[in-house]
Amino acid sequence: MKPSDAKQRLIGAMIEALQRRGLHGSGLTELLAAADAPKGVLYHHFPGGKTELAVAAIEVTIARLCDSMEASMAASGDPGAALMIWINGAQKRLDASHYERGCPLATIALETTADDVEIRAALARGFAAVRDRIATGLVNAGYEAAGAHATAALLLAAYEGGLLQARVAGTPEPMALVSSALLTYLKLQRPKEPDHE
Repeated sequence: MKPSDAKQRLIGAMIEALQRRGLHGSGLTELLAAADAPKGVLYHHFPGGKTELAVAAIEVTIARLCDSMEASMAASGDPGAALMIWINGAQKRLDASHYERGCPLATIALETTADDVEIRAALARGFAAVRDRIATGLVNAGYEAAGAHATAALLLAAYEGGLLQARVAGTPEPMALVSSALLTYLKLQRPKEPDHE
């Protein structure tokens, strides 16, 4: 196994663990077994141990979320349609896992304490990056720049909340309700077409 492969396996194992059990519910031995990597490889790539690995998992998850949103916007050009692609994708992944795998960001965010400085900083940077991507997509679609960041914060909070509720309920209904409400909101906020004489 190449060192780079081992590093990616460790990150993948951490993302999977965060989705299913959270940071504190996942032991180091379990992570190493899932990644098929010895402890020495973990500390070679992540000298800060489990915390540094968790930060790397957060960063990879954020990058994937941002790429997914950009692909959805590129495919549709409409923020409402892009939002539906994004939410439907999350819902399909949740359903495929039998409602066992939630968003790793929400899971780890809910269990952090004031002592988890590096993890909280990575989450804060990550959520800010996702909000910025959403806001940029809204502005590019003609929405007012002044309200784009607030709308992005609302969309992200609703997405995370809907996913969390769907996971604990074991049903897609919360995500469907969130989707419907967000689409209505985006339609109300939609920029008006200029009048042509």
